[in-house]
Amino acid sequence: MQRTTTSLAAPCDLTIVILTLNEELHIERCIQSLQGVAIRIVVVDSYSTDRTCELAICAGAEVIHHKFLNHASQFNWALDNAEISSTWVMKLDADETLTPSLVKALRIAFATALPEHTGYTINLGRIFLGKFLRYGALYPIRLLRIWRAGFGRIENRWMDEHVIVDGAINHIDADFYDHNLNNITWWTQKHNQYATREAIEFLMNKDRIDVPGNTHAMNVDARVKRWIKRTIYARLPLGLRAFLYFLYRYFLRLGFLDGRQGLIFHFLQGFWYRFLVDVKIQELKFSMKKGGLTLAQVVREEYGFEID
Repeated sequence: MQRTTTSLAAPCDLTIVILTLNEELHIERCIQSLQGVAIRIVVVDSYSTDRTCELAICAGAEVIHHKFLNHASQFNWALDNAEISSTWVMKLDADETLTPSLVKALRIAFATALPEHTGYTINLGRIFLGKFLRYGALYPIRLLRIWRAGFGRIENRWMDEHVIVDGAINHIDADFYDHNLNNITWWTQKHNQYATREAIEFLMNKDRIDVPGNTHAMNVDARVKRWIKRTIYARLPLGLRAFLYFLYRYFLRLGFLDGRQGLIFHFLQGFWYRFLVDVKIQELKFSMKKGGLTLAQVVREEYGFEID
């Protein structure tokens, strides 16, 4: 992992928005990696009970609060209410950091951007249990995280949401890192919650391909993955598809070359998590059929939140 350094150059005309909930373990590290690159760092906090807000303010960020429903609605609320006046906006998670090479590349990209350049993808690198994972289709993953203010929003989805922009998308060939420092118990609990949301999202949109008609709206990698997921993966038998996906990533895409950490990550994220999503899909469908209820009614009764 590259070390971050503070740049003496003038900050870019960029606002970075970070969503948080009890992120005291990560927030200082995240903000420190942003020093000198943005004119404004906005933390949208979901009423943390730890020192997240205190640490964010001390590190130089602004903090605003809003009740969390899902990631998409929370970020779109920030776009509408954070009074963003910069030319560019960037979406970042609290457990992510920018590399010095990306900071440098951002300065060049913004300085040379043409009017038709609306969004930028950057390379995601993942560090898991202390190891940078290079195989198993994990690196590089191009994510659209930067766009012109007013030209992009997050899809209104419960899971697997992407940034949709109005205009051309370019790529910056530099990395940012996802490096969560929590333990495996935290990781599995979080993915259990993700699995619930993904099962709900699947049943809400099971008959829709859901790829934007505007070919520039979503970056190419995201469009291809969405198409594969909705037209191939979704049509495979529940349960079996998780096993096949693990075999694809771990063997065909050489995930085993990342050693012990690769095995753990691909088994948990590529098999266990995907299998758990399928189990929850079946459970929701059974509850709907047994009680003669709609999906919204089942979700309200069993999970306590509204999806209408």
